[in-house]
Amino acid sequence: MRKIVVIGGSKGIGNAIVKTLVNDNSVINISRTKPELIHQNLKHYSCDVLNDELPDLEQLDTIIYCPGSINLKPISRLKLDDFREDYEINVIGAVKVIQKYIGALKKGNAPSILLFSTVASKLGMPFHASIAAAKSGVEGLTKSLGAELAPTIRVNAIAPTITDTELASKLLRNEKMIENITERHPLKKFLNPNEVAGMAQFLISPKAASISGQIFEMDCGIVSFKI
Repeated sequence: MRKIVVIGGSKGIGNAIVKTLVNDNSVINISRTKPELIHQNLKHYSCDVLNDELPDLEQLDTIIYCPGSINLKPISRLKLDDFREDYEINVIGAVKVIQKYIGALKKGNAPSILLFSTVASKLGMPFHASIAAAKSGVEGLTKSLGAELAPTIRVNAIAPTITDTELASKLLRNEKMIENITERHPLKKFLNPNEVAGMAQFLISPKAASISGQIFEMDCGIVSFKI
């Protein structure tokens, strides 16, 4: 049974990942709030990743860092603190976790790290300056660490388009907005968290043993196609 630590597994994509992995793996969730799920293979630590001391863990096979932000404002309304906060939660938090657990990860079986970016890092989108800048940092971190930690530890990232989670609820708050977002995507859909969890499950598995330093765009065609 593989030992996987999920940062931010109480809600959204992180919670979907925990539910997908918990039956066949030993899952450790670290987040401020406890997941509603109760399972013999799930252990929870209440922790604010940016401000609290992370728990000590002896051996790990995978780190999955899920925290993110959706801070959409015109550049004239974004404060420098907005950029700092987005960078802190998306990049600095990930670095803190990786530095804390790199020793435990090196003891693991075919260890891997999975991070999260956004399609906005590739597709120029209005009002996304702060989050796109932060997630571009995540993509640079993914590639740099993939090179640095090879061949021992694989490092990849998923860059989803809008996903039906609490974090994105303001963007999906009525039927008109849902219709507009659906129509913007060439596949005429947006993401369900379980789809992202399925990709995460693949990327940390032996089936992805030859994949590292890659950013996987789950974009419903919005980055790849012009139709």
